[in-house]
Amino acid sequence: MNTSFPSLLSAFYTRRFLWVLAALFTLAWFGVLDYRHLVASDEGRYGEIAREMYATGDWLTPRYNGYKYFEKPPLQGWMTAIAYTLFGVGEWQSRLWTGITGYFAILATGFTAWKLVGGERGVLAGWISAILLASSPMWSVGGHFNTLDMGLSSILSCALFSLMLAQRNGLSTTARRNWMWLCWAFTALAVLSKGLIGLVIPGMVLVVYTLTTWDWALWKRLHIFSGLVVFFAIASPWFILVSIKNPEFAHFFFIHEHWDRFTKDTHNRKGHPLYFVPLILVGFIPWLWQLAQGFINAWKDRRGEPAVSAVSGFRPLWLAGLWAVLIFAFFSKSQSKLPGYIMPIFPAISLLAGLALTSAFERMSSAGEDRSWKRQMVYMTILVLIAFVSLPYTYQLGKAPYEQLEYQEYTVWIAVALVAALTIMVYAWSAIRGFEHKDAAHRLRQLMDSLLRVAIAFFVLIQIVGLGHDTHGRSISGADLAKVVRPYIQDETPVYSIRMLDHTFPFYIQHPTIMVDMQDELEFGINQEPDTWAPKVADFAVRWNNDNAPVAVVPLQYLDEIAALKLPMAEVGRDTRRAVFVKPTHTPAPPAQPYTPPVN
Repeated sequence: MNTSFPSLLSAFYTRRFLWVLAALFTLAWFGVLDYRHLVASDEGRYGEIAREMYATGDWLTPRYNGYKYFEKPPLQGWMTAIAYTLFGVGEWQSRLWTGITGYFAILATGFTAWKLVGGERGVLAGWISAILLASSPMWSVGGHFNTLDMGLSSILSCALFSLMLAQRNGLSTTARRNWMWLCWAFTALAVLSKGLIGLVIPGMVLVVYTLTTWDWALWKRLHIFSGLVVFFAIASPWFILVSIKNPEFAHFFFIHEHWDRFTKDTHNRKGHPLYFVPLILVGFIPWLWQLAQGFINAWKDRRGEPAVSAVSGFRPLWLAGLWAVLIFAFFSKSQSKLPGYIMPIFPAISLLAGLALTSAFERMSSAGEDRSWKRQMVYMTILVLIAFVSLPYTYQLGKAPYEQLEYQEYTVWIAVALVAALTIMVYAWSAIRGFEHKDAAHRLRQLMDSLLRVAIAFFVLIQIVGLGHDTHGRSISGADLAKVVRPYIQDETPVYSIRMLDHTFPFYIQHPTIMVDMQDELEFGINQEPDTWAPKVADFAVRWNNDNAPVAVVPLQYLDEIAALKLPMAEVGRDTRRAVFVKPTHTPAPPAQPYTPPVN
């Protein structure tokens, strides 16, 4: 388009409106972090690791449930512990790092598209790319769920974007070096976030990119020597210090948690080779057509002139396409698979799809033809309508009576979400009325209005469905029972967990538990300090009799077995998963009638 920047911006939206829109999105993104209770296992695990850092003051040796836990580096634990220090221990604080990194990646995606395209088109491309990522179901869910995958995905994507921005045309030597230093810094943070994968993924993509484009000149612009100085200055101190303090760390972390995890099915997470295909299809479902167009453009970029700003020989779109494909292939080959592993591709594919949609909107607004966008709108409206079919199935889920009631309540949330999304979709349709009778600037605004409303529809849909999950997650978390139990627990109180690693309960009682007759994922930490657990229930019985004021958390299925031990125990409360006992002589005294939280 030959429209000047001021008129293009006016045809898009006013600056004031954009700031209001950004502020509302920020409130919507962060405002829901505190609504849900923590969900097992990841949310409870990573919330508790950080809480134990905060409570003990030991930020060097990560511990989970009181045991050494070296499965992952500590960056997210540090950031969450800082949030606890500033704002107290709570649910939204435990999700804050995830929320911040997910939000920042949206900004980074838009910023990168803006700078790569440049000028008036860059503004449009930046907003569209950011909107696509923000409204992608997988990214929206991941940004409000406390796992390491969002932090890693955001940081890795920022490393990719920094590399792409460093290879733009017209940069000074200093600017190019600074962008590359930023890339090396993000790579180091990725290693501190989740281990060597933070270095393996960028290295793998860079090598394959070089081989497929024969762009060896790129390596001269990576500032490898000074970049490695930046990388090791950030990444190495913790690895050195934790290894000095814990000699057993290196073998467990580098061999068991990296090599064995990729090559062996030791974690029972093998999955089908196509495991990630439905996750990508559902996770990016509103924008699959733009994604296909984005990959076509990336393929064309491989040999032709780059469509965005780049030094001679560099192919940024091809690099972004390889990033997505190679990450998919890498984790599909891995013997350990979890849904979040595929998340690092989403900013890259949002960038590709956003650039493709920008070009499409330019063509449509110039030609006065919007049939392709209307087909997309029909597709997205049908998606929402099809989702209504799931309501009867959700309503009938659950085996136990309490589960059935929870899912019935959850069905109401899903129905509300779908009605809200469908209502906004109708509003999106109204934005493109009379399209062919307007000038190019007005058509562009109509298309952007429609896109924004569609994005809001899917964002609202996912957020309401996510919030509604608490109808089921609340009882699993044990938060209500924890309020009753906490008065019985002091810093020195031994709290035993019988044959269950309860991922959320320690966070809510703000106290680790002693494992009894089960090691689960704490096997390594227990082996380092074998006196800290009870190998058999009989060992627990001896300890219970010797302790002054112990507490025991017992899964409901083991109540008869524990009762047969005839230990001096008094129940103080139970929920749908666990019961909690103290000694009858405990202070405060156990209640005459144990507490039972309401079912819903």
